[in-house]
Amino acid sequence: MAQSLIIGIGNPDPEYHNTRHNVGWQFLDFLAKKSKAGSFEPQKKLASQLAKGHCTIKGKEGKILLAKPQSYVNVTGPVVAKLKSFFKVSNNAIIIVHDDLDIPFGNIKLSFDKDSAGHRGIESIMKSLKTKKFYRLRIGTSNPARVKAWDKPTKAKEAFVKDFVLSPFTPAERAKLKTVFEEGLRRLEQK
Repeated sequence: MAQSLIIGIGNPDPEYHNTRHNVGWQFLDFLAKKSKAGSFEPQKKLASQLAKGHCTIKGKEGKILLAKPQSYVNVTGPVVAKLKSFFKVSNNAIIIVHDDLDIPFGNIKLSFDKDSAGHRGIESIMKSLKTKKFYRLRIGTSNPARVKAWDKPTKAKEAFVKDFVLSPFTPAERAKLKTVFEEGLRRLEQK
């Protein structure tokens, strides 16, 4: 049994793979290399791609299971519940990796038992698990354009957010992601 189930959320269609909303999957690709997990293998009955590796998480060396649900971000919850049940892990062994619009790009936060802050994927997971008591590695994606959009009327703000999270990282942001991911791994190792 894995000591940690680390789930990166993202959209499965190829055109979304390098977008901000799929930064959870991008982090899992990084973590798979670091933990020598090998390639992700499709598991149709779990609606996920899975990889297994070894890594230090929360100060303990052990097996980790990496999962990329093959559902859209906003409806990830049922897949996460299926993974939790199948692998018989407790809520505090679950780490969800996702984008966060409230955190500036380049920053990362590890949290436990926090509200969704409007992230629909996290809301879906909370609804399916019937709790918010799980870990979240929140990777900041906000930039100055997003900050300016917050002052717009609701419909304009919603349209901007949708376009923003589904757009790719800029070349400068892409160059910085490895450093961000390394910091994310340090947070997981220590927590």
